[in-house]
Amino acid sequence: MPIVQITTAQIVDWPSFHDVFANALGFPEFYGRNMNAWVDCLTYADEDDGMRNVVVPAGEVLTLELDGVASFAKRCPEQYAAVVESSAFVNWRRIEQGERPIVALSFWSQGVTDATSPACASVGE
Repeated sequence: MPIVQITTAQIVDWPSFHDVFANALGFPEFYGRNMNAWVDCLTYADEDDGMRNVVVPAGEVLTLELDGVASFAKRCPEQYAAVVESSAFVNWRRIEQGERPIVALSFWSQGVTDATSPACASVGE
């Protein structure tokens, strides 16, 4: 099962959100840097279609391990919600097409936040 670590401490706004995920998952140069494009890049993660540098073996799932999620969720609630909702949508879309879910999120939050983290910008995607 492929596990990709996402360093959420580097996310401070929408541009950095897309930078972090594009770098971690190897999205292509033409990645649209919006949540529709994010969903499209992950929906067929089990196909070697050039949309990411990770190809999920048949019957397995891609686990996105979100580091520092408590701080991320507090600092960037809009981006945090987008990861959760969009991951769920990827799986829903696949189930609707008769395929298995493909994305899992892994994180643990003690409710501890980093008061020194700057707030995320919430304008645009």
